[in-house]
Amino acid sequence: MGKLTGRTAVVVGGHSGFGEAISRLFAAEGANVVIAARRRDVVDEVAGSIGGLGVTCDITDDAQVQALVAEATAAYGDLHIAVNCAGYEQSTAIADLTPDRLEAMHAVQLTGALYCMRHFGNAMAVHGTGGAFLSLSSLTAQNPSRGLAAYASAKAGVEYATKIAAVEYGAQQVRFNAIAASLIETPMTARIFKVEPAIMALNEITPLGRPGSSDDIAKAALFLCGPDGDYITGQTLCVDGGASLLMLPTPQMFADVARRWQEQREG
Repeated sequence: MGKLTGRTAVVVGGHSGFGEAISRLFAAEGANVVIAARRRDVVDEVAGSIGGLGVTCDITDDAQVQALVAEATAAYGDLHIAVNCAGYEQSTAIADLTPDRLEAMHAVQLTGALYCMRHFGNAMAVHGTGGAFLSLSSLTAQNPSRGLAAYASAKAGVEYATKIAAVEYGAQQVRFNAIAASLIETPMTARIFKVEPAIMALNEITPLGRPGSSDDIAKAALFLCGPDGDYITGQTLCVDGGASLLMLPTPQMFADVARRWQEQREG
């Protein structure tokens, strides 16, 4: 018997990175897993490998989120867990932040996230046994960094909406929490981890002195969505090796680390 045996979990963005790690761990713990994303081929590939169900959904479309809930319910009955990992990052300084870029970022990271909270929260509220909704956030919502006004403001909004949802759905025993992840290697961030000085800088501002992994995020998700987290709601858990205790790397820090890295190579 796994920790999630008999439960149904929907993982939006469950085909890659953090979402894939969460989908695989939840399935290993006995859950019926529904993986949702915009591309049918990618959701079917991962869902098929874990015995789950793949569903196409663009969370910026409220009707598609509602349809996702209906399809998951039709397949497995009551929903118990929902995780929203959908998102992307596009660094843009405020001086260059056009309406198109801002609206596209917030459509996925904030508006779509609220659609998910609404429809999954309502679905879990009606069957009487409660449930757990988890949002994936970022340390950038708490530690300011250049170029991330659109991305980080959306994530900060999700973290605050998580608190409000926890209050509003508490009587129905539906819990809402978030994970603020540090910079961890995934397909979205892989380019950064090809640069050795960048890895050095990240390790230096992390008290544990090492990078995290998607599995670290998945284990935290299992804790918050499973029975061990049944009395936790309205919280944002930093899964970051302690990085939130310090600060995000600055351009000056990257330059200093790059200099020291080059000196080590030449030494």
